[in-house]
Amino acid sequence: MANNRTDDKNLDKATEELAKENMETGINTEEKEQEAKNGETGDKAEQSETASEGGLSDKAEEGTGSREEGHDQKEKEINELKDQLQRLAAEFDNYKKRTRKEKEKIYASSIADVVSAFLPVVDNIERALQASEGSDESIREGVVLIHRQMMEVLSNLGVKPIEAKGRKFNPDFHEAVAHVEDENFGENEIVDEFLKGYIFNDETVIRHSVVKVAN
Repeated sequence: MANNRTDDKNLDKATEELAKENMETGINTEEKEQEAKNGETGDKAEQSETASEGGLSDKAEEGTGSREEGHDQKEKEINELKDQLQRLAAEFDNYKKRTRKEKEKIYASSIADVVSAFLPVVDNIERALQASEGSDESIREGVVLIHRQMMEVLSNLGVKPIEAKGRKFNPDFHEAVAHVEDENFGENEIVDEFLKGYIFNDETVIRHSVVKVAN
């Protein structure tokens, strides 16, 4: 009877110890599982953080690259605009030069036309001067005054007589209508002037001088 009680106590004690051991084992297992879960969560968090950092870095690099490309594109456009402006400025400068030359030609042509119409009057005044030599002095002074005023008008317009007598013949300014053999003059030297020529601004011949040239 006593032995049975002892066995029962021993059995109960063994059962309690086994239950306690199982409980501790279960707790340890849960702790390990939790630690494993926590480890996995941490790893995932680290991976996510790393991925986020990598993504931000990539985006930052992409943003920097985009800004650099945008800057290069704007600089290229600015340079193209500068080139266009330079070309336009050069074209406008050439246009002004062409326009100025055209205006000068038109003005010279207009002056030549007007002066050409008055030259016969000048010729007649000069003939009157030659004819008045030895005549009444008051009449001659009047003709001289008219001739002087006419020449002043021509000078103010930029028109002046072409030098001829004693000069070398130049077909650009002179028209030879007679030739003479004379040892007193050089070859192609203008001996006499029959009709005075006129030039505008030393460039535009209004009328050639009609001359006699020595051979």
